[in-house]
Amino acid sequence: MMNTATLGKHLLVEYQGCNKELLNDQEFLEQLLQEAAKATGATVVQVAFHRFAPQGVSGVVVVEESHLSIHTWPEDGYAAVDLYTCGDCKPMLAHPIIQQGLEANQTETLEVQRGIVQQKFAIEVGDHQIRHH
Repeated sequence: MMNTATLGKHLLVEYQGCNKELLNDQEFLEQLLQEAAKATGATVVQVAFHRFAPQGVSGVVVVEESHLSIHTWPEDGYAAVDLYTCGDCKPMLAHPIIQQGLEANQTETLEVQRGIVQQKFAIEVGDHQIRHH
């Protein structure tokens, strides 16, 4: 028997038709992504954001379970967001918080299973042990 597991879930989300002012508001985006990270069950450990001139923000919320990141194009009302978590976190719980926060009227989501690995196991039968790597 082969057992497989994933190390994490990675959601790639496109938000369109967003509020252009919010996409350029670094402080708002920092708070929004931290709220979204907490909703997934993740533990925030560090936050790094940068506002570009004349517009646009990029940022990452590092969590013990991986990260959430955002890149915005206010001129197009567009944001690209990565929600990558491992363990018991549920990254899909962050999606409606971000969608509502950005006032996005259209979204597209792709979920990727990351780190698909074969799990080692051993079965003991009587005095014999069968190992699979």
